Amino acid sequence: MSLTGASWIVIISALVMANLPFVCNRRLAPWPWRASIRGVRAHSGLAWLLCVVFLLVLALWSWATLWLVGGAFAGGGGLVGLFVLKLLFSGVLVAVLLWLPGAFGNQPVAPALPATAAAQDTPARRVPRRPDPAAAKPFVDRFLEVLVGYVLVGTLGFAFELNLGNAFAQGWEFYAVTLALFLVLGYPGFVWRYMLKRRR
Repeated sequence: MSLTGASWIVIISALVMANLPFVCNRRLAPWPWRASIRGVRAHSGLAWLLCVVFLLVLALWSWATLWLVGGAFAGGGGLVGLFVLKLLFSGVLVAVLLWLPGAFGNQPVAPALPATAAAQDTPARRVPRRPDPAAAKPFVDRFLEVLVGYVLVGTLGFAFELNLGNAFAQGWEFYAVTLALFLVLGYPGFVWRYMLKRRR
């Protein structure tokens, strides 16, 4: 795979991962301060254990991707096909890992109407209220999910760098600049979630 193809894959995955926490209300990580898994209370020992296990599984995915994708040679012929299969396997695996917390989590529920407001509505005019999309997942959770996406995309970039040759040692400046760039890539999702007015 050429440098240009690898660069486009990393850029597109960065755009997706930077905007995904803002676009979807589904939880991408089981944070322990939210009751994000059915039957598990927030701040309980099991909630913290689930969060730690989830983050360890993502770290294992990062190590496996560096080994599987970074260690593969994308030379000619059938080797390119094998490299693409390894890349697809790694992508599907991380998609499943990010899907799991939302699949087993509690769905946002509309807040109950006060008794006086419910009594004033006639049955003909009663309209079911939907929860506020921005309130379904707090900003802190979305921001932490953006940071998780930054780590995942960074792992993919390092894997491509290992695949193309030797990886270069980076200082803190590199991570500060790439994190700032990643946050800028997530700005369209932030605008869509928090700044656009929506009809109720």
